[in-house]
Parts: sequence; structure tokens; C-alpha cells
Amino acid sequence: MATLTRRRMLQALTTTPLVAAAAGVAVPRAARAQAAPEAPYGAGTLPAGIRSRLVSGVNGITMHVLEAGHESPGRPGLLLVHGFPELAYSWRKVMLPLAAAGFHVMAPDQRGYGRSGGTDVRFDDDLAPFSTLNRVRDMLALVNALGHRDVACVVGHDFGSPVAAWCALTRPDVFRAVVMMSAPFGGTARLPFNTANVAPAAAAPAPDMDEGLAALTPPRKHYQTYYTTREANENMWKPPQGLQAFLRAYYHAKSADWPGNAPHPLSANTPEQFALLPRYYVMDKGKGMAEQVAADMPTAAQIAACQWLPERELAIYASEYGRTGFQGGLQSYRVGRVPRLSAELTLFAGRTIDVPATFISGKSDWGVFQRAGSFETMQKSACTNFRGVHLLDGAGHWVQQEQPAKVAELVLQFVRGTRA
Repeated sequence: MATLTRRRMLQALTTTPLVAAAAGVAVPRAARAQAAPEAPYGAGTLPAGIRSRLVSGVNGITMHVLEAGHESPGRPGLLLVHGFPELAYSWRKVMLPLAAAGFHVMAPDQRGYGRSGGTDVRFDDDLAPFSTLNRVRDMLALVNALGHRDVACVVGHDFGSPVAAWCALTRPDVFRAVVMMSAPFGGTARLPFNTANVAPAAAAPAPDMDEGLAALTPPRKHYQTYYTTREANENMWKPPQGLQAFLRAYYHAKSADWPGNAPHPLSANTPEQFALLPRYYVMDKGKGMAEQVAADMPTAAQIAACQWLPERELAIYASEYGRTGFQGGLQSYRVGRVPRLSAELTLFAGRTIDVPATFISGKSDWGVFQRAGSFETMQKSACTNFRGVHLLDGAGHWVQQEQPAKVAELVLQFVRGTRA
């Protein structure tokens, strides 16, 4: 029998992350991210009637998905796409009402999130799997894997909103309608036109927004720039106040519970106008997000009174992100700064969303107005069959969690109107 040396024992331990962690052995970050979850998804907080399962072979990864209305075959599909830093779990309160109306409701953990593939990614890994069009391929492959040639509607919130918009724009034959939530779709790129015949006018260089924000008093930085930095993942994953406290402060600050949220349109995309946004969008230059939102931590009484995200449910986010970290979600914020990946979207330059479209958000959600012009462009030109805007009282950024009954009602009204 071979002798089990200490070196071999440590090698064996580090290949089984959960055992290694219990033994106090340092485990590489990638291995920790791949560690098998110890508890069922939702840890008993998912409403009865929603099932959790893993679907293999989805555009090269295994994807985790929540389903409702799965018991009856042949139902039309509804696809729900979450944002950052959220999970499929964020749709738990709207899935059953949608299923009760006769739909097969599907809500995946996006690539890089929760229990789907891509959570073991590192900062220096290839960003191509996280590109916009590859996320569309993820959604296309998933609905096919779940037995649908098309879906009645794709609904996207926050970062899931542009994913849903690009699904509808690039494959209108599959994604028959679209609901965008919290993040307006500002349209596709425009290519230079007739430049071979008419010399283009010299254009002034675009101002550097990062430099402009840094020059303000006090110096500031945009949260999306921060999300592209190497240190962002570690700062949010291992925050000084603890992960659950960080998430509590972050969700609170962007909700209708925080009195500082009184959004209004910006007049221009300039550093001075961006400085009007709350600090969770345009941060203090010297702070990470963990430090930035710490000042907005609600009191114990406010936490106890929070019905839309009680501590037991917040713990699900803390558990999942505690296992995976945030890098899988952060990769997508970096894609737009890689020319070869953003350039692939020019294939659809000038295209519009032509399927029925609508927009839902909270009245207290600054996400609607965080970039001047996008909200208006979405309604006037980016969508040719736009069916209206709904800004809900009593909701901030997390609208489907803060006002789930109203969101479900609006989605059903919209989808029924498209199928009449």
C-alpha cells in the first residue's frame, strides 16, 4: 500500500474544496467557486410550486433554472432574466402568479451567477463567454433545452434588461415580446455613412468621463468603471462589514426604503450631471462599493420592518455569492470596454426592436435616468412597437421584489395584449 504522505494528503484535500475548507486548508479561489452547494437552492424559502434544476449542455455550460407551471406540457413560455447582483431567486415572488395564468415560467441563474456555469471565472480569463451576444445564445439554448421553439415574452431586469432587449432584437422569431425593467434600451450603434463620397466633418473627441468625474470636488468615479477593476470582486466578496451586511446596505440604498431616492432625468451625459446621481452610482473616488454603501446601512428596526427582503431571504443571496464571489457577474461590465467584443454588436447597427415592448420600473429607481436620453430613445425610436411605461409607487430598483403583485399583473396584461 502506498504511503499517504502529508504532501499527497494536502493535494487530495485541495481537490475536494468542501473537505479542504473544513480541514482549514487554503483552497484556490477557482476551486472554492466550483464547490458543490451544501443546501437546496433557496434553503427552503422558495414558494411551493417552484422547482429548481440543472440543465446541461446549454451553450457549453450547465445552467441552473427555476421553473413554475412546468407540470403541464404545451404551455407558452415566459423567460425571466435577472440582473446584478441578483439571481434567478429574485423572481420567486412573480413566478407563481404568471404560472397560474397558464404559462411555463423559466428563470435561470445567468452565466457566471449562482449555480450556473461560469462562476469559477478569474479576472484574467477570456471575456468572450460573457459578451452580449453569447448571453443571447445562452437564453436561446436554454429555452430550446426546456422544450420551447419560442417564448411568449422575455422579461429582463437591471443587467438582464439589455440581455432581454438583444434577445428580442436579434431573434424576434423566438422572443415574441419583451419587457425591460429598470434599465432602458438606448438603441443600437450607427455606422458612419457615405464617407467614401463625402468627407466626414471633423468630430471633437468625446470627453473622458472617468477623468471628468475624478476632477470634481470631491473626486468621483462611475460604478460601472469600478466594476471593471481587479479589486471590485474581492471588495464586495470579503467586505469589512461582512457579506450579508454589505448586501443589506446595497439593496436598501437602491430601494424605495431609502429616502434619498428621488430620481429625475439628467440634462446631459456630463460629469457635472452624473454627480447628481446617488453615491451607489457615482461613487467617491477613494472608496470601494463595500465602503460606499456602509453609510446607508439600515437600522435594526428598518431591517425588521423590511417585508420585501427579510433576513432569511437575504441570506440566500449571501450564501450563493459567498460561495461564488462576484467576478462572474462583473465580467459583463468589462465586455463593453473590449473593442473586439463590443464591435460584434455593429452587425445589428440601425436595427430596432420590432416585437411588442414595454418598460416597468419603480418610481424611486434612479436606473431609469442614469444615462441621459436612453429612456426617451427607447420609447421614440429604439422600439417600433412600444406599448408604454409603468413606474410603480413603492418600488425602487428591485421592482419585482418590492412590488411583485403589481409587476406580475402588468406583465400578464402586456403579454395577453400581444397575443390577442
